[in-house]
Amino acid sequence: MKASRLWIELVTLCAGVAFGLALALATLGAVTLAFVETDSAQAAESPAQNTFEGMVTCSRCGAKHSAKIGRTASDCARVCVHGGAGFALVAGDKLYLLDGDMVALKRLAGQRARIIGALNGSTIQVASVAAAT
Repeated sequence: MKASRLWIELVTLCAGVAFGLALALATLGAVTLAFVETDSAQAAESPAQNTFEGMVTCSRCGAKHSAKIGRTASDCARVCVHGGAGFALVAGDKLYLLDGDMVALKRLAGQRARIIGALNGSTIQVASVAAAT
C-alpha cells in the first residue's frame, strides 16, 4: 500500500512541475508577442523622417511678407505667429505647416533652415531644426 501511495505522490509532483513550467512558458510567450506587436505598431505609426530645406515663415504671409508694416521677414513672421498664425516652411513653390519646437522655430523665423521631420499631409512634425548652411 505504501509503494502505490509513493507512486501517486511522484506522479502528482511531476504533473505539478510540468504544469508550472508550461504556465511560465506560456506567460513568457505572451509577453514576448505583446512586445513584438507593440514595436510593429509603433513602426507602422511613425512615418519616415525626411529632410526639408527652405525659409521659416508664418502660415499667414507665406513667402510674401507685408511691406506696409515696415518690418523684416523675421519680425513679420514672429508678429503673425504671436497673433495666431502658425509657423510654416516655404520650400520652392510649396508651403508646409510646421508642428514642433516653437522656441527653435521662432529663433529661425525669416531665415533659411534645414528641418528634419515627418510629413503628414501638408504638415511637418518637426524632429529637429537648424540653420541651413
